[in-house]
Amino acid sequence: MKQSTSPGSSPLWLRKLRLITGLTLFYYVTTHLLNHSLGNISIPAMESGMVVQKFIWQGIIGTIVLYSALTAHYCLGLWAFYERRHFGWTKIEVAQLTLGLSIPFLLMNHLFVTRISLAIYGTQKGYAQELYSFWIAAPLLGVVQVSVLIVAWIHGCIGLYQWLKLKPMFGKWMPYLFCGAVLLPVLALLGFFQGGRTILALAQDPAWRAANLNPWQVGTPPSNHTLTEWRDASLFGAAGLLVLVLLARLLRTWRERRGGAFRVTYPDGRSVRVPLGFSVLEASRSARVPHASICGGRGRCSTCRIRVMAGDHHLAAPSPGEHTVLLRIAAEPGVRLACQVRPAGDINVIPLLPPNWPIAAMRHSEWPMPGEERFIVVLMVDMRDSTRMAETRLPFDAVFIVDRFVTAAGLAVDAHGGRVSHFLGDGLMATFGLECGPGEACRQALATLTRIGHNIAELNAVMRAEVGEEIRFGIGAHCGSAIVGGIGYGPIRTFTTLGDAANVASRLETLCKTFGCEAVISHDICRIADIATDNLPMEEARIRGRTAPIQVHPISRVRGLADLIAISEVAGRFARPHSV
Repeated sequence: MKQSTSPGSSPLWLRKLRLITGLTLFYYVTTHLLNHSLGNISIPAMESGMVVQKFIWQGIIGTIVLYSALTAHYCLGLWAFYERRHFGWTKIEVAQLTLGLSIPFLLMNHLFVTRISLAIYGTQKGYAQELYSFWIAAPLLGVVQVSVLIVAWIHGCIGLYQWLKLKPMFGKWMPYLFCGAVLLPVLALLGFFQGGRTILALAQDPAWRAANLNPWQVGTPPSNHTLTEWRDASLFGAAGLLVLVLLARLLRTWRERRGGAFRVTYPDGRSVRVPLGFSVLEASRSARVPHASICGGRGRCSTCRIRVMAGDHHLAAPSPGEHTVLLRIAAEPGVRLACQVRPAGDINVIPLLPPNWPIAAMRHSEWPMPGEERFIVVLMVDMRDSTRMAETRLPFDAVFIVDRFVTAAGLAVDAHGGRVSHFLGDGLMATFGLECGPGEACRQALATLTRIGHNIAELNAVMRAEVGEEIRFGIGAHCGSAIVGGIGYGPIRTFTTLGDAANVASRLETLCKTFGCEAVISHDICRIADIATDNLPMEEARIRGRTAPIQVHPISRVRGLADLIAISEVAGRFARPHSV
């Protein structure tokens, strides 16, 4: 494998710089809006707030930080405009980039007549002078000022959302953040409006005009004319930068068309031929092949991950940023991020996540389990007489009782390292062995049987007092190799097993009625668990679909299973107290 970094992939430090500069500017806009909202109180309140503003942002450190962040973030926005292809844009990404690139054009006048005027000519403008300019002297500039506040705030909120949407806590805090995102600019605009109304009234007083519209406060005509010329030149310069980026994009497209190409082949037989320099994700987007990418191809979410089946020698080694993400998700060899991989030759890939994988699942690190063959133990747990119960009780009461039963069984499964993979009406299917070896899986399953017995006994003590009868149940347990993995469509996905273990366990559960017991365990489980079965009854059972009978152990009371076989130590090792 080549050891060079993939060309065109954004380095980790560049993404961090974009985040840091963006947060700095968002904080600056937030303090401005908070100051504007003081206009709902009075103009003196706004002037008092400006003292804090000046302390933070007009000192040497604040000025360097602010303008460095502004310059770097705008340059990164131009780079993002150059780097992203014309396809695959989402509406939110288009809105964010368009708003971000428009900010300098809206901000330029305010920048020159305030900060640069102060730095060059010593002009001391406050809210009184600014509001007079926006509401009386040049109302069009007032519209521009309001526009830049709204545009910058929306741009920042989109960026903040793109960063926080992958965080586990975002779902909990989103309503509060949304309220703040709406409330703060509304209060700021109301403050701007109330301040403007006050200035319209004060401007009628000649004494106020004489005190607040002096040349050292609003600037002299020659200095203002010079600032206007500099502003116009800066606007042309910003427009020129955009034109240069557009020309660079056209030049890149021309070079790619004249250069080489590579082919990406997908599992369904589709293939895409794209110019060298494209990432696999860009190849998918160019051909409209559905491909998950929650973060938009920034190398953060890992949802675009692929398994490289052929052509890995055409790939460069992962960049530090990609390597960090792959370590975070404990990726197996051959797994790469499609947004970061830019092959130098033909490649065969398998996207590992569904294209419509939901953000909410990612926030909680819920990933679809890839199909694999494993040794598993399956428990089929079923509640007896639930149909009769539904006929003789109110629907709410019947559902409540069944819910208490599956909760008691499910807690037992969780306590001993198993996984509830299906709820089957009035029962459930549990799987063991997804994260351990065969012997451990079998011992976990046997310990779970004992815990189920204890949990149901506790539940029955309550049931006798409440409804005058007890819950009866049956359990079938078998083990073997099976294909396990996640299947489903969209956000509705479930874990499933394909193999003999689940089918046999289901048949053994029905045999509980034949043997008049609570559980029927296949002998294979005890044998693989290396547990003596001298004290267990042994039977031969014929299972539909199998020609030879299998040896099973009917257990009359699963509560006493730990006394019949040596699983007390196992039960203690895995047990975690749960309240039924």
